Amino acid sequence: ARDYRDRIVTLVERSFPAMGTQVRLLASPGAPLDAARELVEDLEARLSRFDPDSEISRLNADLRGAVPASAPLRDAVKAALAGAAATGGLADPTLLGAVVAAGYARSLVGRPRADLAAGAPSPAADWRQVRVDDAAGTVVRPPGVQLDLGGSAKGFAADRAAALLAPYGPCAADLGGDVRVYGAHEVLVANPLTGVPAATLPLRDEAVATSGIDKRLWWDAGGRPAHHLLDPATGRPAWTGVL
Repeated sequence: ARDYRDRIVTLVERSFPAMGTQVRLLASPGAPLDAARELVEDLEARLSRFDPDSEISRLNADLRGAVPASAPLRDAVKAALAGAAATGGLADPTLLGAVVAAGYARSLVGRPRADLAAGAPSPAADWRQVRVDDAAGTVVRPPGVQLDLGGSAKGFAADRAAALLAPYGPCAADLGGDVRVYGAHEVLVANPLTGVPAATLPLRDEAVATSGIDKRLWWDAGGRPAHHLLDPATGRPAWTGVL
């Protein structure tokens, strides 16, 4: 990486599995890599829908409209809602029921193919009925509306981990393609079919998220190909022409 004076800096790396992916933390010497790892693992414990004891799972199971939530969970929900607002509902954190119905109850791997179609926001737009009340320490949503923070949780964790490392110099947090950097870096994006870099993205104090349909794929109960990126309008995997 390069620092603010464009001097080359050799970074220390820490890799570990978390949030259903491989996490890579790159930091300048002396940075608190152990603390950054603990932060990511704490967020995984709070935000994983695959853990019935996680805070997000307990929130989803709660029948109350306003559910007490920790500050990290409230902040993660706010980040997800900001993503929904920025994309006009294409990134919708209220599609848990749909993604489970499509077959993504646990991580699966396959190689299906299908025809391509466009995606659109959900007409119900349940995400607009979710809000965070920091004064009361609650997440408010209609009972029955369940949250799946998914990729936004990884981006949220990358933001927080990188911010913890940044005071010590150039750094990066990569959570399965959700990347936040400080200093100047080059991010290589792999071709999902060959593994060969297909693009190089120069970043300085920025973030980038990549998500593909090359890993979390399966055949659903009807024998149709499925993956984890849904079309909110249909609740079915989106075939948009982008791999």
